[in-house]
Parts: sequence; C-alpha cells; structure tokens
Amino acid sequence: MSKKTDKAPQEWQTCLTPQQYDVLRQEGTERPFSSPLNAIKENGTFICAGCGLPLFTTKQKFDSGTGWPSFYEAIPGNIETKTDHKMGVARTEYHCAGCGGHQGHVFEDGPNPTGLRYCNNGVALKFVKDE
Repeated sequence: MSKKTDKAPQEWQTCLTPQQYDVLRQEGTERPFSSPLNAIKENGTFICAGCGLPLFTTKQKFDSGTGWPSFYEAIPGNIETKTDHKMGVARTEYHCAGCGGHQGHVFEDGPNPTGLRYCNNGVALKFVKDE
C-alpha cells in the first residue's frame, strides 16, 4: 500500500453512516448476526467500506458460527495489526492498510490452511460481486 487515505473526522462522518463511523473510526463493534454479509456465497471481493481497498475474497470466507463475517486469510499486504487490551486480555486487532479503518480481530481458532479466523464487522466491508 503506497498511500493512505487520510481524512479529518468531520470528512469521515460525511462519507460514512453513523454505524460505519463507529466501527471504522472509533473501533466499535456491530451486533452479532446483524450483517447481511454473513449470507454471501457468490464469488467476489470484500472491500473496506472506508476506502475501497480489497481485503478478502469469497474463497477466503467461512461460516464461523460467531455471527460476524469470518475469513481464514486476508489479501496479502492489505491489513495491518496491533495488540488490543480493551477486553482485559491481549487480542490482535486488524485495520485496513489503506485508511486505517478498524475491521475486527484475528484469532487462532480458524480452519486450515491457516488456522486463523479474521472476525470482521460486516458494516466495515462492502461486497463486490465478480462479473
């Protein structure tokens, strides 16, 4: 990623819904089982709702049963991680490499081949169906 999308908070508030702003810019969490992206099975790409950077493909998606869209792998180079201690334990939080928007947390309880589960807020993503 060569250049990050950088906007003032007021600019983000004008281009995002209140729920998207809460998740992407304030590191909030949407309610489980509330995202229509959980049901997506068509071939396509999940892009950041903030800047449009491709983060995951349908091929990387799986049903984790957690209520959030889950993926076993991200598109290489398009996410960044940091340690989050908000719940009293260390967790790996990940953000879009393009705009720094909070996406979710990655856990080590996913399926093969990676064993990872990128647990994503659906509101932080948009789906682009393959043509």
